[in-house]
Amino acid sequence: MPDSSPALVVDADALNVLAQIPNWWQKLGQDAILTPHPGEMARLTGVSVAEVQEQRLEIARKAAMEWRKVVVLKGAYTVVATSDGRARISQVANPGLASAGTGDVLSGVIAGLVAQGLSLFDAAACGVYLHGQSGEMVRREMGDAGMLAGDLLPALPKVIKGIKQAGKS
Repeated sequence: MPDSSPALVVDADALNVLAQIPNWWQKLGQDAILTPHPGEMARLTGVSVAEVQEQRLEIARKAAMEWRKVVVLKGAYTVVATSDGRARISQVANPGLASAGTGDVLSGVIAGLVAQGLSLFDAAACGVYLHGQSGEMVRREMGDAGMLAGDLLPALPKVIKGIKQAGKS
């Protein structure tokens, strides 16, 4: 019988716990989106952070294919990879998005898109895009320093509205 559990978005300490379990991906039967930063990805894959950073696309794609999960490797030019080898790379490199809690906002956006019926890959890719554009909006309004995760929340609906308006023209 197929697993009918809802999809998971796995982030932060949950990733660190998984990294301690041998062959964890074989035990996690349901669909999942993993959202590691480079340090978490290093722990999950057993390679150095430097290697993760040097081979972001390759490592994210290989992990997604081996684990049969969607992988969102956060950082400058976030990589979204899926088990069939597809990948998307964000064009955003915003240091403000590296501040505490912004990854939680990203995970929440992705989870919300999954809940609205998007495929896991589409939800992850769209979530990364919305998150990045929200960060860029905050950077334009506030500058390069001092962005907080909470600053992204009012920007998100503005970004979504702008996309919808652009689609109508």
